Amino acid sequence: MATIDRQNATLALAHALAAAERGLPVIPLSATKLPALRSPHRGEDPPVRCRGGCGLPGHGVHDATTDPTAVRALFAAAPRATGYGIACGRPPHRLIGIDLDIDAAHGTDSMGALQQLAERHRFTIPPTITVLTPSGGRHLWLTGPPDVAVPNSASRLAPGIDVRGFGGYLVGPGSVTTHGAYRLAPGTARLAPAPCPRALLRLLAPPVRRPHPTSHRPVDHRGQGLVQFVRAAREGQRNTRLFWAACRAYENGFGDELADALTSAAVHTGLSEQEARAAIASAARLTTGRPEHL
Repeated sequence: MATIDRQNATLALAHALAAAERGLPVIPLSATKLPALRSPHRGEDPPVRCRGGCGLPGHGVHDATTDPTAVRALFAAAPRATGYGIACGRPPHRLIGIDLDIDAAHGTDSMGALQQLAERHRFTIPPTITVLTPSGGRHLWLTGPPDVAVPNSASRLAPGIDVRGFGGYLVGPGSVTTHGAYRLAPGTARLAPAPCPRALLRLLAPPVRRPHPTSHRPVDHRGQGLVQFVRAAREGQRNTRLFWAACRAYENGFGDELADALTSAAVHTGLSEQEARAAIASAARLTTGRPEHL
């Protein structure tokens, strides 16, 4: 068993490096499909809500990187990893994962449900990378535009259809889990992730309305700290830091007031204003539950 585990770990690293070379940010996964590195903040009281700002590994999808040296370091710190995850929503591909589950016992036909959506909204799923899961389901890889942040969702489109967007990850092909291996569907290995059809994109992330102008009252020290946290982001951290900071701002009730300052800070690091606004809007959706943003 130990020999098999070592072989799986070696293969997982090789697959992860190949994915990183294609511009896909990766992290090591355990056989349970969870991030293989434990949080450096485990056991701290009060709990620390860190998204990698401390600089240490162990923050799940926030560790994802395309740097081969960093990938090797992550896997070296996680010798029991048997798979790898691919972060969604991150440039350059801005991957969107359509997870189609199969559950014959409960009559779930996610493939049929997706086809019904396509017919109703007049779009076609293009040929794209498809990963077959051990349970008989499949992951469709699509790409999104820079001005749209697709949120994660479970069965919102239809029963059995989950979506992995910004802040989520997909189990990469070649990964081995307790339930079996993930593998590329025949004929899709040489394909690139196809652009998400606009009609489907509207279902995944409906257009958001900009918040109404509010009084320009001074932002307290917490807001200034969040702005500085975003301004200090290095390449590979920009989207993650911005999204985290925006979530904290909205959770504390001053997200709208801080949105412009966060946008300026993100643009300072190299993001476009569209990318920054989209990430902030996604944070607002996930933390405030605004009906118009669902």
